Amino acid sequence: MEIPLPAYSVGPVSVDPGLVLAPMSGVTDSPFRRLVLRCSGSAVGLVVSEFINVDMLTSGALRAAIRMSFHESERPVGIQIYGSDVAKMVEAAKIVEGHGADLVDINAGCPEPKICRRGGGAGLLRDLPRLEAIVESVAKAVSIPVTLKIRNGWDETSLNADETLMRAERAGARALAIHGRTRQQLYKGVADWGVIGELKKVAKIPILGSGDVGTARDAKMRLEQTGCDGILIGRASVRNPWIFRQIHDEWHGREAFRPSWGETWEVLSDYLGMLSDQYPPNVAPGRMKMMMARLLRGFPADANLRIRVLREAEPTTMLGFFEEACKTHGLWNTLRDMDTETAEVASAA
Repeated sequence: MEIPLPAYSVGPVSVDPGLVLAPMSGVTDSPFRRLVLRCSGSAVGLVVSEFINVDMLTSGALRAAIRMSFHESERPVGIQIYGSDVAKMVEAAKIVEGHGADLVDINAGCPEPKICRRGGGAGLLRDLPRLEAIVESVAKAVSIPVTLKIRNGWDETSLNADETLMRAERAGARALAIHGRTRQQLYKGVADWGVIGELKKVAKIPILGSGDVGTARDAKMRLEQTGCDGILIGRASVRNPWIFRQIHDEWHGREAFRPSWGETWEVLSDYLGMLSDQYPPNVAPGRMKMMMARLLRGFPADANLRIRVLREAEPTTMLGFFEEACKTHGLWNTLRDMDTETAEVASAA
């Protein structure tokens, strides 16, 4: 009998499979989330927004509203918020609920200095009573599930993931995602998945792991080793939005899906349409350049293609250059070498 991928539920929200597109600042806006769903489909169990500052959200800032926006096709979708003021976190969570999100996620894991200095993100790991008060107050204020993302601790002298889990459960969190690094590590060194496995053994709520998952094989290994309920995929999806589909294939013993260069062009063309739906015309060129810079890595026939594309101002012209290069060199139906790309992601993680 085929063993299904791990899955979990948070209240009425079923995350099946337990493969989650992790929130990434400046990346996981609605067009990017839809791009990943376009590439990986039902292999994605949940998508989460880039984190939103509760001060911006509660003041009605347009930028916060844009970050909170989503399409029905993205469900289930979580909106992540961050801050350190209990009352504002509650107000922001109510706004998220009113906007129709399936769950609200509290960020207690972001290591950015400017956020931590104000007590938000991973800064909350230095004040667990405040973090518990935030989770409890938010959970009581909204009817949608409340989840929490953390790190191992602030530094090696204050590894407090076990206490954080205990407080989160007591406060009403419905799931806990843990990145296997301390705040002081930032994204350096190696993520500690041992602590994720230990939390899973004692947790009463779903435990999700995060950190250094660069390939489908990495994901399968981590799920098997820790028994965790799911994993968050972040940076690997930026260069490889097909990775969730590949994890699904790897788990079931199939050869991992590889897109052709022609399909890559089609995905980018669809992405341009998504950008046009979301943003004014002046935003699309910059976003399109970032995506094309990522997805054109490893193009086998024209070393200067990425440079030529990125010098253009119009997205349609960028796509035209790429299409012409694919067809000129007979690569439209040629499968991409994904191993090279995922290796680059893993080495940068």
